[in-house]
Amino acid sequence: MKFNLRFLFIALFICTISIAQNKGTISGVLTDKDMNNDPLPFANVLIKGINISVNTDVDGKYSLSVNPGNYTLVFSFLGYESVETPVAIKGSETVVVNQALSSGSYTLKDVVVQAAAVSKQKETALLLEQKNAVDIKQSIGAQELSRKGVGDVAAAVVKTSGVSKQEGSNNIYVRGLGDRYNTTSMNGLPIPSNDPQKKNIALDLFSTDIVEYISIDKSYGAKMYGDFGGGNVDIVSKDYRGKGMFEISLGSKINTNAVQNSSDFLLQQGPTKTGFVSYGVPNNPLTSYSFQNSLNPKKESPFGGNFNLKAGKTFNIGEEGKLSLFATAGFGNGYEFREGLTQSVNAQGASLKSFQQEKFTYNTNTTGMFNANYRLNKNHKIGYNFLFVNTSEQTRDTYYGSDRDFDNSDADLYVQRGTFTQNTLYINQLLGSDKITDKIDLDWGLSYNTVKGNMPDRTQNKMFHNPTTDVYTLAQRTTTDNQRYFQDLTEDEAAANLAFTYKLGDKESGESRGKITAGYNGRFKKRDFEAIQFNFNISQTGQSTSLDPNNLDAFFNQSNYDSGLFSIASYAGMTPQTYNGKQDIHAGFGTIEYKLSDKLSGVLGIRYEKITQTVNWRTQLDAAGGTNTFDRNEFLPSAILKYELNEKQNLRFAASKTYTLPQFKERALFIYEDVMESVLGNPSLYPSQNYNVDLKWEMFPKSDELFSVTAFGKYILDPINQIIIASSANDISFVNIGDTGYAYGVELEARKNIFEIEGEFTNKLSFGFNASLMKTHQDIDNAKINDETEGRININTTDKTSGFTGASDLILNADLSYTKNFRNDSGIMATLAYNHYSDKLYALGNEGKGNLVDKAMGSLDLVFKTKLNKNFGIDFGARNLLNPEFKRVQENADGDILVFNYKKGLTLGLGMNYQF
Repeated sequence: MKFNLRFLFIALFICTISIAQNKGTISGVLTDKDMNNDPLPFANVLIKGINISVNTDVDGKYSLSVNPGNYTLVFSFLGYESVETPVAIKGSETVVVNQALSSGSYTLKDVVVQAAAVSKQKETALLLEQKNAVDIKQSIGAQELSRKGVGDVAAAVVKTSGVSKQEGSNNIYVRGLGDRYNTTSMNGLPIPSNDPQKKNIALDLFSTDIVEYISIDKSYGAKMYGDFGGGNVDIVSKDYRGKGMFEISLGSKINTNAVQNSSDFLLQQGPTKTGFVSYGVPNNPLTSYSFQNSLNPKKESPFGGNFNLKAGKTFNIGEEGKLSLFATAGFGNGYEFREGLTQSVNAQGASLKSFQQEKFTYNTNTTGMFNANYRLNKNHKIGYNFLFVNTSEQTRDTYYGSDRDFDNSDADLYVQRGTFTQNTLYINQLLGSDKITDKIDLDWGLSYNTVKGNMPDRTQNKMFHNPTTDVYTLAQRTTTDNQRYFQDLTEDEAAANLAFTYKLGDKESGESRGKITAGYNGRFKKRDFEAIQFNFNISQTGQSTSLDPNNLDAFFNQSNYDSGLFSIASYAGMTPQTYNGKQDIHAGFGTIEYKLSDKLSGVLGIRYEKITQTVNWRTQLDAAGGTNTFDRNEFLPSAILKYELNEKQNLRFAASKTYTLPQFKERALFIYEDVMESVLGNPSLYPSQNYNVDLKWEMFPKSDELFSVTAFGKYILDPINQIIIASSANDISFVNIGDTGYAYGVELEARKNIFEIEGEFTNKLSFGFNASLMKTHQDIDNAKINDETEGRININTTDKTSGFTGASDLILNADLSYTKNFRNDSGIMATLAYNHYSDKLYALGNEGKGNLVDKAMGSLDLVFKTKLNKNFGIDFGARNLLNPEFKRVQENADGDILVFNYKKGLTLGLGMNYQF
């Protein structure tokens, strides 16, 4: 028996070896027919009818081991026409099958994937780039954006680890660090902010239709501007390559809160449905009542929608030249409604202001983009990008309750505020790359951008309401209680990038061991801001006149002005309040990237920046006007090391020094007044210094799978913070709050396929998860602030230390995706995505009051996409399925007091698209 088993085992072993030795090999290279047969990485090679497939590598190469026989190879790539090729293979034979693929007229919804550069839209391509790069970065491409149903860049970046978005605003936080610590660029060139109170442009202005991929750098490199603390978000614009494409898409959406209040959905008059306006300050508002817009609200039907057009085409020019054109234009709008408590309380919990707020909102987004990329030959390329974005937000806020400054035992206070904001952005970029020699490359870029931010005719009226008699009368404690306000901002910015790269070769092997890069960056920004407010002084007779809050035109009109029921004034006649800012940055940098061994690589960098910032103002706080300038020289070293533990694992380390600049608005002596708070600039504000360190382990089990752990730390000198100052009005200002602050934490990320059935048709279930655990701390020095501001700003904070405003100890994102493809290019894709953040500090407590803290909250979204055939698709999205309650509390010594709450409601959308 033992002999028979031994004999059988030997026979089977010999048979197995014999079969293995008789296997043949099919190998080859896939190329891009539309791009002069450049290698086509990440394409799929499938043996039809059996479960064997492989992806091409970064050089377009593939290899398959098969038994002898006759087969049909299927070559495919996302966005390209598939090709079937028969092949016969004999035992121990190697057959080379090279194939060129063409995009033809085929495109895929949301992922216009053409040519080699477009591979960066794919998740596998971006993961491979992340694996091979020495730098520490994360990217999210068009394929992942489509899978998760992401519609704008703001929603995209919060899907990455360590990034969160403040509820109710456009503020993005990277590793607990907010707007002032982050930067935004497009194609490596800086872009300005559209909001005078923000450093960064609102990322939700950018539709993902214009995005190739988004790169988030959380470790600093010398090629970046030194104004870096949390991270840099770089938006890489769409680069179309193909023979021709045209697509039209239509959609509709509703917000459940808005629809439930459709019978009472009221907005102020004046702005158009398109989000564009042409009116402004009237010619003679101080001598007559000549305002263009009515104060009476108008009824709206809160049903939104969108449409979008895309087109692209590539032309061959000569033997090697190729011109690629891409354009997109779209418009979308939507309605929202929220209601809840908003109040401020003192240290004992007594109410200072307490209102029930209702907020009706209508917003629009108009986007147009055109780019032209001309490839002269394989060594020279030049491109032009133009982007136009116009967004608007129209809100009608009503507040009903009490204010300690409006003491009336018989009546409640009722406040109406109507605000329309229009932001228009123009981006022009000229980009080029040139291969000077086999070892020297030149990359360059120029940009000129303009932002216009207008708030024309913001209205505010305060009234007393007697609940017993149901009579409304105008309320007045100061002449600013009833007002109309006009604000204009224009910012122009020019920038230039220039970088020479010299490749370092190995004398023995001839292979490149690294590269030296040297270059220049310049950034020149100028902002002009002006605002004028017209206050209505109500006479005693006028204050006793009953009125209808929805028919204020019956009181505010030329007849009542002539009869003296009210008068109109501003703080300096028709001369507006103004501030302007100018900032110039000249920078030189150098880096050396070198492969020290087969496993160890590193990048050393040094950057020098010359920074000048000047702010001038003439405001109601300083009628004579003032100016303030600082001039800085910054030397910014950086180092990154990468050690390849094995083929699938890397260990990385990064360290750097950076700085954080104050913004124009923060240093101008101008006050912006809202219903619940006012914000005041501080001319004494100056930059803080940042020291950053990262340690990261990552593993790539498969081409589309990832596990990583990152530990990070930041040490900040003279951190800048927003704080309530000690004053009767409790104004908010900006200060260098103490000598030091720090943040440290750990990030976890995982992408894993739960199951994947390989073959001719995809059937895949995948899971993604990332989480960030962090701790922030800063010292608070009241004496330092008093000294540095020469007594202009005093604070009396409740605590002597705190965390960073906007920082959560825990941020996590998770998504579950199912993909199924059928015949005739049909398929389905469903994604369930969850986001959660823990408690975060909103503002520091003052005069014994506790800190204001936003409580933990989570959101759940569902996206379902279908392709019925090659041309037609239907999409469905359901946002905020859990509809959690947003809560802000004041953490007083006697317990938490609710000061702000609301629910956003669900947003449901249905869309369809057709591709020609």
